[in-house]
Amino acid sequence: MKTPVIMIVLGVLAFVLPMILFTVDEREQAIVFQFGEIKAAHLKPGLKAKVPFLQSVVYYPKQALFISPPQQQVILADQKRLNVDSFAYFKISDPLKFFQNLRSLENANANLGDRINSTMREVLGRYALTDVLSDKREAIMARIRDNMNTEIQTLGVQLVDVRIQRADLPQETSESIFARMRSERERESREFRAQGEEDAQQIRSKADKERTVLIAEASRKAQEAKGEGDAKAIAIYAAAFNADPEFYGFYRSLEAYRKSLARPDTTLVLSPDSPFFEYMNKKNP
Repeated sequence: MKTPVIMIVLGVLAFVLPMILFTVDEREQAIVFQFGEIKAAHLKPGLKAKVPFLQSVVYYPKQALFISPPQQQVILADQKRLNVDSFAYFKISDPLKFFQNLRSLENANANLGDRINSTMREVLGRYALTDVLSDKREAIMARIRDNMNTEIQTLGVQLVDVRIQRADLPQETSESIFARMRSERERESREFRAQGEEDAQQIRSKADKERTVLIAEASRKAQEAKGEGDAKAIAIYAAAFNADPEFYGFYRSLEAYRKSLARPDTTLVLSPDSPFFEYMNKKNP
């Protein structure tokens, strides 16, 4: 008789215990409801109990959850427009407040996505494009996260991190910036060319001036050397003339003959008794 009773008791326990006992994993937190009202919140893992048939359990994850708000266009402090695609991680810090305000993860994603975009527009609107693209970006993201946590602390959630996944200029803005950059580069190119031409002209002018000075100096030295040579030649001629006037006259006549009769087709029409032929007409003694 005892064996059937024990079997019946074990069968009842096997049927009833799963409805009484439940476990909370270390990655979860649970809320116990009874007729739609919150009866208990279990934030720590372990084996828990509830009233069967009357109470139900809702689980919420403890780990950080990913959220990707819709892309939006932001107007920055320098009036630049930026298409911002962001993402964030949040966790449920208080499941009671979370259920009271957001109920489900789907509602949380929609609510937090709108709030993240709103806060991002507000914060980014205080910075210029150069700030968003510089090393200030980390501080900007931290400010967005802190502002968000101040705003959502009553919702039972906490924003762990928020990041800009992609930030692009609108197509028309990109084209305008490209055209402005091209115009600026062309202007700089014209300035460089003009400056280069001016420098080249100055170099050429300086070179021409130096060339003129060098030629003039060389010509002066050549004239001086020629003058000195002529003076020495005249002195030599004078010394030779004074030493032997007859020989000097003969030498000068030979020079005149050489220069006058240098070409084979040279023809001279002179009187036979011309002084030019004085030494030619002389006979050897």
